[in-house]
Amino acid sequence: MTRKGSARSGARKPPSKVSSDAARLPFALPRVTAAAKERALSLADALHEHYPDAHCALTYSAPHELLVATILSAQTTDAAVNRVTPDLFGRFPTPAAYAASSPEEIEPIIRSLGFFRNKARAIFESMRDVHERFGDRVPDSMDELLTLRGVARKTANVVLGNAYGINVGFVVDTHIQRLSRRFGLAPPDATVAAIERKLMALFPRERWCELSHQLIWHGRAACTARGKACADHPICREFGRCCERR
Repeated sequence: MTRKGSARSGARKPPSKVSSDAARLPFALPRVTAAAKERALSLADALHEHYPDAHCALTYSAPHELLVATILSAQTTDAAVNRVTPDLFGRFPTPAAYAASSPEEIEPIIRSLGFFRNKARAIFESMRDVHERFGDRVPDSMDELLTLRGVARKTANVVLGNAYGINVGFVVDTHIQRLSRRFGLAPPDATVAAIERKLMALFPRERWCELSHQLIWHGRAACTARGKACADHPICREFGRCCERR
C-alpha cells in the first residue's frame, strides 16, 4: 500500500466506505440549518476546485507507518517528520519489529523532533499493542484505535480516513481550527471537540477526509496564521469573515 507524501506518491486514495463500525457515530451532531449546509457545500466545492490533489503530506506505505508518522507529527511539521521516517521505517519495518525493541532504541532516530522521548514511548507501546493485541494489523475502528498510547481522535481520524477510507470523524488540527473560525463554521471560542462535531454536521460525510486535507492546504498556502494577505484569495473573499488584509 503506497500513499501520497513525497517519493512514494502516486497511489489512488482509498475509497470512502462505511463499515458496520463507521456507520454509527459516537455522539449526536449539532443541528445546522439547510442554509448553513448549503454554504458549507459551496465552500467544499471551492476548496476542491483550488486543491483537487490535496492529500496527506506524511509519507507512508502501510497503515502502521501512517500511525507512527501521525504520532510523530504532534507539535511539529509534516516535513520534519518525513525527514526522520525513512530511517525509522527502515530500522523497524513492522509492528513486530517495534515490539521487539525499546523506546531507547527509537529515541536517537527521532531526536530532532520535539518531545522525542514521549513520542518514542508512545510509538513503542502502540506498536507493541498492534503486534500483541491486534495481530500486527492497525485497527480500523475508532474505539480500538483510542486504546493505543499516543492516539486521540485526531490521530485516529487521520488513520481511518487515509489508510482505510473510513469517515467516522473530522480531523481538526491548528489550520482547521483557524479556518473554521475565520469561515464562520464554528464560534470563535469553540473547543476542538465542538469544531469537529460542527464540521461533521455541516459537510457530507463522504468528503470529511478529503476536506480535511483541502482545508489544511488552504491554511498553509493562503489563509495562514500571519504574514499573508489572505483576503486576496477568492475563497477567503467569498467565505472569510475575518480574513483581513495584513
